Amino acid sequence: MISEPFGNIAAYLPAMAGRQPDTVAVYCPVGRFTLQQKYASYTYAELERQSNCIAAVLINLGIGRGVRTVLMVPPGLEFFALTFALFKVGAVPVLVDPGMGTKNLKTCLEEAQPTAFIGIPKAHLARRLLGWARRTLAVRLTTGPRLWFDEYSLPNLLATTDEQVTCPPIDPEPDETAAILFTSGSTGVPKGVVYTHQNFIAQVQALKNIYQIQPGEIDLPTFPLFALFAPALGMTAVIPQMDFTRPGEVDPQKIISAIKRFEVTTMFGSPALIRRVALYGNQHGISLPTLKRVISAGAPVAATTLEQFSHLLPENVRIFTPYGATEALPVCSIDSATILEQTRQRTDQGRGVCVGRPVPGVEVAIIPISDEVIDQFDSKLLLAVDQIGEIIVTGQQVTRSYFNQAESTRLAKIADPINQRFFHRMGDLGYRDDMGRIWFCGRKSHRVISTQETLFTIPCEGVFNTHPQVFRTALVGVKIDDKTVPLICVELESGIPRAQHQQIIDDLRAIAARFTHTARIERFLIHPAFPVDIRHNAKIFREKLAVWAQQQETS
Repeated sequence: MISEPFGNIAAYLPAMAGRQPDTVAVYCPVGRFTLQQKYASYTYAELERQSNCIAAVLINLGIGRGVRTVLMVPPGLEFFALTFALFKVGAVPVLVDPGMGTKNLKTCLEEAQPTAFIGIPKAHLARRLLGWARRTLAVRLTTGPRLWFDEYSLPNLLATTDEQVTCPPIDPEPDETAAILFTSGSTGVPKGVVYTHQNFIAQVQALKNIYQIQPGEIDLPTFPLFALFAPALGMTAVIPQMDFTRPGEVDPQKIISAIKRFEVTTMFGSPALIRRVALYGNQHGISLPTLKRVISAGAPVAATTLEQFSHLLPENVRIFTPYGATEALPVCSIDSATILEQTRQRTDQGRGVCVGRPVPGVEVAIIPISDEVIDQFDSKLLLAVDQIGEIIVTGQQVTRSYFNQAESTRLAKIADPINQRFFHRMGDLGYRDDMGRIWFCGRKSHRVISTQETLFTIPCEGVFNTHPQVFRTALVGVKIDDKTVPLICVELESGIPRAQHQQIIDDLRAIAARFTHTARIERFLIHPAFPVDIRHNAKIFREKLAVWAQQQETS
């Protein structure tokens, strides 16, 4: 494993190419899925060479240090070569989820004010038709043939580039902007998170230290950006064949086939993807003996899903569920054995979801809940053990600002000048137990404030999720006679007939009565399929459910 304290994430690539030039850096599927699926690949030497050639093209086009550059290329060999090339020249990739919707995409790209746009022909067509970043774009580079006079064609430019050209990664300042990554938008319009090179390096070091990943391992990342960490971790990345905007609809056979074929040792997947693979694997008696660890993030992972997926793994292999956000990752980490053996019962009793202890180098604090700006940190704010409050974090992997969103930055950051640092407000609620573990109780914006009490989503939903016919639930507030009243939206497991719905609701009312914090919840509505985020298909859009529930109650 490479341990040099590089300042640029791209510097890990030439280092690995020098040490293991013939080791495959990335495999990508080609064509339609078959049992003998074809894969294209780059060795580390090939990826280094191709990214150097692309870096030379970028420099000639004026895409260099500090140039904000939209990258709209699907996961594949081009994506990895382009991303490393952008980091090498010091450009600032602007990364958005294409599935976030055309309205949000246009808003995000206007906000990012990019100078350059690199994309597949389809992305350029959408850019022209929808007017994305029209005012600021100066350079347009397509990965296909040139279709308009104001575009450059990457294949054409590479054809005239010296294949032996070298492009050493720039040596950036620690706080120099490396990329702008947009949030998933699960609680509003996505925001552009400013990543520095220091943030990326800190993430790599944290992942290496926490999960003890060794050189030569094989990684299956179902979130493409995570694959870029593979060179720093000495791994080979295997990109599965899937729609990355719909992980909850993934074909489990394609994931399992890739794991078995390449003898994958590490897998990352959203809770929705993990659940889908677990159900299929258990139904077909599948085992995955090469896996040494599984990592799942994006939303809390149900204990039943951890239990089901564990059946596919060797006895001592664990599933890790790191806690964090686009703005700060990882913050905490916990494993499946701890959840299933120690914390699951408290979750089922409505105590929240345990996300583990803070990872080394990160400090987590709990402060009183507030929707107002907090300009300066004060230790007097800190809450005692078991008191629910707002989670704030500080550390090297914690980002400092949002791009072009001064007010959002003020709301999300707390200065701590005495200790020459700052805290990020996670927007999450939780508490610390007497063992130093952090328990997640839901998003701050999702709490339901009635005239009698304040209810938090995860503790309330946890007790109802224990019903064997319930897939998941969501607490929302509705207006009844001008008063906010709590209501539970219910998504059932598939295949349950409508005739059983009323009995299930009666069961849930009985469950509510058994717990002090849910005793006043009387309203339940069954929803056909919860709206969820694009990135992980696991974060519930409770704002949309609240609108739906209000319509149901008033119709």
